Amino acid sequence: MAAPLSSSSARGTGQTRTVDRALDLLALVCDGGAPSLSECARRSHLPASTALRLLRTLEVRGFVRRDENGSFIPGTRVLQVGATALSRQSLVRLAGPGLQRIVASTGESAYLSVPGPGDSAVYLAMAEGTRSVRHTSWVGRSVPVAGLAVGVVFAGRTPAAGYVAQRDPAEPDVTAVVAPVTWPGGVAGAMSLLGPSYRISDAELEEYGRIVSAEARSVSEQLGCGGTGTLPTDPEGRSALSGGHR
Repeated sequence: MAAPLSSSSARGTGQTRTVDRALDLLALVCDGGAPSLSECARRSHLPASTALRLLRTLEVRGFVRRDENGSFIPGTRVLQVGATALSRQSLVRLAGPGLQRIVASTGESAYLSVPGPGDSAVYLAMAEGTRSVRHTSWVGRSVPVAGLAVGVVFAGRTPAAGYVAQRDPAEPDVTAVVAPVTWPGGVAGAMSLLGPSYRISDAELEEYGRIVSAEARSVSEQLGCGGTGTLPTDPEGRSALSGGHR
């Protein structure tokens, strides 16, 4: 006959089961689809009250949050943890030298980002600019891509020029120059230059676009894809978006 569990062993087993359940719920939320409480309970085979208790704990710690409909989506903390983990992977290692070269050529801050949950971009790596006034670090942040240059790139609509440049609606005083990093599966991420609009002239904007797109293309080639995800041109050879427009 098996010996009965001690109180400490039973407590440890219960704590392990709670952690397992919480991790299962977190994985469920991160799978996407913004599940409701009832869907979380059904898919995790938990009573709704138990699922709610665990989700509230995850919410307090920043691992999940609720959208405007009350459904559950990944929180800031889980995105930060994911960004930290991804920063050790090959994409960051491949892009690192190019980010440094962008800074050396322009003095402006350079970033690597990847598509995040929903319509967002998660910033994985940065090479800090050398100017006295420069863009502060976004590493670990998740930013909605609606209206941003990086959103155009992630949608596969980069113009024939190989980059997208515009004044950032999230930060009106900032100009962003973004180029796609591609691989056989599509757009893997983006390399960006961010700097104050007042010191980036139209001529510099075009030059920065060439620099950023060249570095992104170099990483793409190392990933087995040299494409730029460009838009088709019209009968007169113009792309639907101009790489030189902010």
